[in-house]
Amino acid sequence: MGLQINGEYVDDSIIRQEAANMRPRYEEMMQDMDPIAREMQLRDWAKENVIERVLLRQVAAAEPEPVPAEEIEERLSAMFPPVEEAEGCEAGVSRDAVDKAAARADIEAQIRVERLIRKVGDNASKPKNKDIADFYKKNRDEFKTPPMIHASHIVKNVEEGAEDAPALEAIRAAEAELKNGAPFAEVADKYSDCAGQGGSLGWFPMGEMVEEFEEIVFQMKPGQVSEPFRSVFGWHIAIVHEKKPEGWRPLDDVKEQIEAALSREKQEKALEDYVDGLRAKAEVKTVKKP
Repeated sequence: MGLQINGEYVDDSIIRQEAANMRPRYEEMMQDMDPIAREMQLRDWAKENVIERVLLRQVAAAEPEPVPAEEIEERLSAMFPPVEEAEGCEAGVSRDAVDKAAARADIEAQIRVERLIRKVGDNASKPKNKDIADFYKKNRDEFKTPPMIHASHIVKNVEEGAEDAPALEAIRAAEAELKNGAPFAEVADKYSDCAGQGGSLGWFPMGEMVEEFEEIVFQMKPGQVSEPFRSVFGWHIAIVHEKKPEGWRPLDDVKEQIEAALSREKQEKALEDYVDGLRAKAEVKTVKKP
């Protein structure tokens, strides 16, 4: 048994394979269902997926615009990497040639479907400024920014099992130069095991650095230099340059991101409506295998 979709026969094995492909994705969602009911539901979804794919392929195949041969060959080359021809090959059409012919047909059909889907999506309405602003207001927490800090540090690493004394001695020497008025960046480049760029760590949010480091720097004020302190990495001295409180990214900064998300939603809805229209007009019936 199988399906006849607008006169085209589709074997039941294709629906069974679609159900097998879908099963891992839906197992958790359907775990509380009766096993028989679960399989029947999965089969119904698989059947609809197959019908929709066939309908899209049928419409796409009827489009008069040809698919460029080079586009097909490019995808074919990815599927069949070139290999050296084996000596003593038998004359006639090789299995590889048959496989490639079938692959070319499948690739052309896929490209046509992709082109149709893009065409349907391109016809979807574009998000209006009001839609974007409304989305921003309703989903403001998605654009929340955590507290941020701009800091630099001097670090003397202590390997696991090593003595603290050499690292602590070096960090004390760096501290002495800072207290004598030496610029932090110069001292960092002179003493730090992470020399370069004056020890700058740039801007970072809470939760990005190790806990011992954040406990110190997030309590400091801009311009303040810490006392030497220990972390899992070794000994540090830190300076805080600037701090930013928790806030929200302004609409202008996220407008393109929201517009892209809303556009995808509209394109998906347009495709869903288009496929529903094809399904409503399609002639689908269960038939015996020819």
